[in-house]
Amino acid sequence: MQLIKKNNKHKFSPYKGTIVWEYPTDNPDINGAVVEINGRYPDKGRVVNHKCQELVYVVKGKGRLVCEGKPTLFEKGDILIIDSGEKYYWQGDFTACVSNAPKWTPEQHETLEDE
Repeated sequence: MQLIKKNNKHKFSPYKGTIVWEYPTDNPDINGAVVEINGRYPDKGRVVNHKCQELVYVVKGKGRLVCEGKPTLFEKGDILIIDSGEKYYWQGDFTACVSNAPKWTPEQHETLEDE
């Protein structure tokens, strides 16, 4: 069992309008974060996780996920799953709890210029 206290979370803002609160774990198989997006993530193009899957629970707000060119509208209370290798972007005003398996790392995450 591992408890990650809120005062141990790390904040970073990869793009304007995006704040990520990462809760670091010792487990290489899973991790979690709270993500706040107001606008578009990434600000242009798409992103892809080459190794990890994402399970996303929408805590508040609503938006649109465009994954592999297909738009999906979502709102508070919805869960979305993004498989590794899928190219996507987010758009909206929402807060979500995100769990990644295996653990998310910057090395396996890529921003693609195309849309």
